[in-house]
Amino acid sequence: YMDFGWFSARLDDLANFIPARICGLLIPVSSFLLGRGFSSSFRIMLRDHKKHASPNSGIPEAAMAGALGIRLGGDAWYGGILHKRPFMGETKREIAADMINSALVICIISSFLLMAIGIIISCR
Repeated sequence: YMDFGWFSARLDDLANFIPARICGLLIPVSSFLLGRGFSSSFRIMLRDHKKHASPNSGIPEAAMAGALGIRLGGDAWYGGILHKRPFMGETKREIAADMINSALVICIISSFLLMAIGIIISCR
């Protein structure tokens, strides 16, 4: 099982290499379009993405933390075992339920931006 799990995890890393980086660019742009600014999201992404155990997951997670002005990540429980993990982002605001909607709007705008880019490229 270990060899099979390792291979599938590396294949997942490879398959998501480019999408994670595209997402890491679209989140700051979406944040800018919403009036939240570009620089915080982009700066936090560049600074903190390597704190994540995954080579890809940290990129959009850190970008979203910067866009929302919060810290994401930290310690997590898996199978009853505490895993110590670093935070990404900075605490500029306390986490609140309305941030779920803000994050969702950023994701939707990012998706529309990617779709628009795809349409433009396909029309050439």
